[in-house]
Amino acid sequence: MAIYHLHVKVIGRASGSSAVASAAYRAASRLRDDRLDRPHDFTAKRGVAHSEVMLPEGAPAEWGDRESLWNAVEAVELRKDAQLAREVEFALSCEMIEAQGIALARDFMQAEFVDRGMVADLNVHWGRSENGLLKPHAHVMLTMREIEGDGVGRKVRDWNRTALVERGRECWAGLANARLAELDIDARIDHRSLEDQGIALEPETQIGAPAQRISSEGNAVDRAEMHSEIARNNGARIIANPAQALEAITHQQSTFTGRDMARFAHRHSDSVERFHAVTSAIRNAPDLVNLGQDRHGEDRVMTRAMIETERRLHNAAHLMAKQDRHGVREDHRKAAMARRRAWPGVVWRASRRAGPCNRRS
Repeated sequence: MAIYHLHVKVIGRASGSSAVASAAYRAASRLRDDRLDRPHDFTAKRGVAHSEVMLPEGAPAEWGDRESLWNAVEAVELRKDAQLAREVEFALSCEMIEAQGIALARDFMQAEFVDRGMVADLNVHWGRSENGLLKPHAHVMLTMREIEGDGVGRKVRDWNRTALVERGRECWAGLANARLAELDIDARIDHRSLEDQGIALEPETQIGAPAQRISSEGNAVDRAEMHSEIARNNGARIIANPAQALEAITHQQSTFTGRDMARFAHRHSDSVERFHAVTSAIRNAPDLVNLGQDRHGEDRVMTRAMIETERRLHNAAHLMAKQDRHGVREDHRKAAMARRRAWPGVVWRASRRAGPCNRRS
């Protein structure tokens, strides 16, 4: 099932980071760091399906080479605590094939960042997680300064605004959902919080790989413990009322498979025993209806509530199709005619609202 994940952070020297080293790691490449006078070699890293530097209009052509780009950024930043780049990490839908995911990531970068004047160093990773599930995602490093002539200019503070981040989160959901619909993939993502979606489950904290490794070795890691507690509590809620899980899943797709249910149960379990209990609760929910096998040979199910929703939509579409025109109330018609008579020189046109990736703020 499609999962919404988009995380933004700043890469800076205060945490001991190097822009060149960060770029080399994400691209699984070997880059020479002029400031540190040594190379960073991550060519043994696997899973990078696509790697590209996307340049805005007017950017020096040599910045298409990431070694030149990030060494230029490092050279202009003199402070020990300098902010070097902004990173956007976001999940891609595992229902898409690799080429479709790459195309979607490129379109998002172009519309939301490159067209604004940022250089985007895009790397799409198409690998699997430790539990064997496909986990496609993208890492993007963005420049924080404007282009000035053939070099780096001043920092653009507006690019760091919270409002722009929130706009980007909304834009990603809108663009991804539109592409999923175009590809006839029954899955959707939602950038809103679980609370705003009306889902009675607690949002989980993010745990990086180092924290997971330390936790597995038996050391106390507050963040890992918090994640386990949230997963444990959510699992208990689902076991007591599996309708909460079905509501969350159908927010993203109208039909789903046993594998989708297992993925959802895995995110809301803190042990193997709890995983099996949560999975069993979801599979045995009375609201589930078996639809048979899909074209991939997987058993697909649907909820009775979603069947009723689709029935109402079908009936409404059928009634609208039989009508030559849509009815307009008499008072609305008279008000429109009165406005037309009051402003005879105005041509009235229906306005089309721009999509989230096309608005400028």
